[in-house]
Amino acid sequence: MEIDLTNLAPTERYRFLTSVVIPRPIAWVTSLSPDGTINAAPFSFFNVFGSKPPLVVLGIGNRPDTGKPKDTVLNIKSSGQFVINTVSEPQAELMAKTSASLPRDESEIDTFGLKTTPSSRISPPRIDGAPVSLECELHSIQEIGQNRLIIAKIVYASVADAFYDPASGTIDTAAMKIIGRMHGPDGYCTTTQIFDIERPD
Repeated sequence: MEIDLTNLAPTERYRFLTSVVIPRPIAWVTSLSPDGTINAAPFSFFNVFGSKPPLVVLGIGNRPDTGKPKDTVLNIKSSGQFVINTVSEPQAELMAKTSASLPRDESEIDTFGLKTTPSSRISPPRIDGAPVSLECELHSIQEIGQNRLIIAKIVYASVADAFYDPASGTIDTAAMKIIGRMHGPDGYCTTTQIFDIERPD
């Protein structure tokens, strides 16, 4: 089957891309509006992008209901800061709820009963219980069509003690039980089935 993406409608392109680029990590992003409202929203167009310096990228489109920029984008543009929280299996249902389109002055933290912890270097807080939280400062935003490519530098990280070995500096990735995104709007996967393949020298 040959597929010309230029001939597909936007919804068809989304369905195709999210079915073949799998699994995708989830960035559960916390950000602050100018009036101090905490926003929490998940994004799976996300990945780490480098280590020198440590970079992450987010791809965020417009709100489907209004066609305007999402609150996360407005907050990041305003403050230049945000936190990427990873999502574990016990947090999956709450994370999915925070993908709802709420009014700008309404916080997902309050609406869905989430708890937060102050960050160490930036103003937006971390989500309690997240296995890992990455505090980020904005580097740049590129707007391509209705997509925004947000590039940010990680300035601080927090890892739950249960998953970090300070002696070796290693993280027990399997124990974190991180989830990822799969096909369509409702597809998810676990990351507990981990195997190793030795790389050549």
